[in-house]
Formats: sequence, C-alpha cells, structure tokens
Amino acid sequence: MEPTETGTPARVASYRTMTAFTPADEERRRGVRRMKLTATGLLLFVAVVYVLAKWAEQAGAGSWAGYVAAASEAGMVGALADWFAVTALFRHPLGLPIPHTAIIPTKKDQLGISLGEFVGENFLSQDVVRQRLHAVGIGSRLGAWLALPEHAERVTAELATALRGALAVLRDSDVQAVVGEAITRRANAQEIAPGIGKMLEKVVADGGHRRAVDLIVSRAHDWLVLHRESVMDAVQGGAPGWTPRFVDKKVGERVYKELLRFCAEMRDMPSHPARGALDRFLNDFAADLQSDTETRARVERLKGDVLGRGEVQDLIASAWSAVRSMIVAAAEDERSQLRLRVRAALLSLGERMAREPKVQEKVDTWVEGAAVHVVTTYRKEITSLITDTVAGWDAEHTTRKIEAHIGRDLQFIRINGTVVGSLAGLLIYVISRTLGA
Repeated sequence: MEPTETGTPARVASYRTMTAFTPADEERRRGVRRMKLTATGLLLFVAVVYVLAKWAEQAGAGSWAGYVAAASEAGMVGALADWFAVTALFRHPLGLPIPHTAIIPTKKDQLGISLGEFVGENFLSQDVVRQRLHAVGIGSRLGAWLALPEHAERVTAELATALRGALAVLRDSDVQAVVGEAITRRANAQEIAPGIGKMLEKVVADGGHRRAVDLIVSRAHDWLVLHRESVMDAVQGGAPGWTPRFVDKKVGERVYKELLRFCAEMRDMPSHPARGALDRFLNDFAADLQSDTETRARVERLKGDVLGRGEVQDLIASAWSAVRSMIVAAAEDERSQLRLRVRAALLSLGERMAREPKVQEKVDTWVEGAAVHVVTTYRKEITSLITDTVAGWDAEHTTRKIEAHIGRDLQFIRINGTVVGSLAGLLIYVISRTLGA
C-alpha cells in the first residue's frame, strides 16, 4: 500500500524520499527471505520425517518409528504455532482477517503513542535528566577541554564566524532604525538638566574649567594680534555715517587696544576679576540647571530641538555602520584584541572550571537547570514528535521496513519452535510410554 494521496504532492514525495528502502535495507530483506526459507525448509523436513515415520510404524518397522513420529509431529506443531505468531506481527496469516493479527500495521499509531509515553516517562523525567547530567560531570570535563589552547582557539574561531554571520544577516537599515529610536527614546525619557548641573558644579569646584578658559583667552589674544585690521574695520563699519572718518579710526584703535589689553591681562592674571565673574556665573548656572524650573524646561526644549534635527539622527544611525565595520574587522583578524581577549577569557574560564569545584558545581547546576527546564517545558512537544512521526508513516511500508530490521532474528523463533517442539513431543511420548508400560 502506497502513502495516501490526500496530502500535497510535495508532502507525498517528501514522505517517499524519507522512507525509501536503502541498499542496507534491501540486503536485510534478502537476509530475512533466506531465513524464512530455512525455517520453512525445516518445517517441511519434519513433515516429511513424520510421514515416513508413520509409514514405517504401520509397516511394523519397530518401536523407534513411534518415537520419531511423536517428535516430528510435535515439531510441526511448534513450527506452525511460531510461524503464526511471527506472521501475525506483520500481516494476517494466509490473508485471513483473524483477530489480533497484523499487529504492527493495525496498531502502528497506538505503538507510536506508547513509545512516546515510554520515552517521556523514562527518559525525559526531571530526576533522570538530573542524575544523568550529574554523573557526567559536565563542568569538569568542559573545563579540562576548554583549558587546552587549541580548543580555546577553536571556540574563538567558531564564535568569530558566528558573529560575522549574524552581522551579515542583519540589515543595516533595520539596526540603524532601532539604534536611533532607542537612543532618542532614552534621551527623551530622562531629564538631562540636573545631571549637567551636577557635572558643571563639580567641574567648577575642581577648577577643571580653568584650562578651557586659559586656552580660549590665549587663542583670542593671538587672533587679535593677527587680525588687527579686521577688528578695526568691523568697529568703523558700525559707526554712524555722520561721524568723521578720523574719529571712527581713533575709536577703532581704542577698542582694539582695550580688547587686546583685556585678553592679555586675563591670560596672565589667574586672579583677574573677569575670571571670578565667570566662576560665579558658572556656579549660578549649575544651580539653576538643578533647581530652576524655567532653566530646566529651556534645556529640555533645546534637547528636543537638537535630537529632532535630521543631521543628528543621521549621525546616530551612522554609528551602527562604524561599530559593525569595527566588529567585523576585529572578528576576521586572528591577532585582534577582541579575539585575543576572548581566547584568554576562555582559557581562564576553562582552567577555573577544571580546577575549582565551586565553579564546576555552578556550571553543573546551570546545565542541569537548563536541561530540566527544556524537558519539563517541552516534554509534550518532544514526545509528540515521536507520535506524530509514527502516525505519518505508511502502515504497509513501515511494516516492511521493521520486518527488514528484525525479521531475520524472528525466524530463529520458528527454528527454535521446531526444535523445542520436537524435543518436547519426544519427551512427552517417552513419559507416556513409560507410564503406560
């Protein structure tokens, strides 16, 4: 019987491919046929012996003929009984629909359910999994294996390959969108003004801003020295049109000199009043950032405006491309710091696992817990894989496949039945003759 065509053509073709007889199966079937011929030949042999023994007994050949006839008769009975039993496993004997025959094809689904239940109760129970894993000692074995440099290097290479594969699968546009959204959402969810205020307050208290002031003042002084005409032109250009030009020039020179003097004094005098005024301004601004409602609101509005600009979003999104390229390059380079550090970490972990019982216990506990969780959570799905797979098999094809695997051994039952039956029949005949005498 072929698989039913109720499924899709692809499903039927897939089933036939999975259950097709392999060359090994065909060799097993030939072995089964040879054993069947042997067992049947033995049955025919004892039948011939029985006929000849009965003929000899009637012809008065002697008492030995009775013994031979009894033994061969019992041998035929044993052979036929075992032939019936073996045949009933796979098909109806002689094609007759005798009850409780053709057990495998008719009870296939029930056998699948029973097999699934057996596996679930005896192999997928929590206690069995824990005991088996505990006896294995995964922590110490894994540690001893991982502590070898070549194994740590192998694991590092496999991790690098997996990392490159994962990065290759990810679409840059999707990751960039997620990163941009995550950063923006995180920034919008948290007020930044108090944090900036605390940081600014600490910077001023530690004098960290003074280097920045020194740099700015020094650069301003140097710029003024190099751009004297530009400053004077700017001052003269802003003067009223009715003032004489020589007055504008005098004013420009005066403004330039004052600016140059101010920058020079502020650069050279750490105690310059402007520096003190700047310190007070920064302290007041730091306090306002932490406590003044209006100032904090203005900072939040400014933050929103900055994050909402397309240039900022593009910058955030482009960060992923830079990170991705850096990770891929590090994963491909065997001497990169990333791979060297991962390899060193694996070696260290392996040595600790191999040497320290506490670490081994932690690893064993984690593995046992993970395995028990999988077993207890997905035991039904695991056992259903067995039952559903068996249920999907074609009954006749499955019967032939099972018979090809175990049929040869079952034929020995027929042979043993013939031999044991003959011996039993002979023994019974001897006892009967002895008691009758």
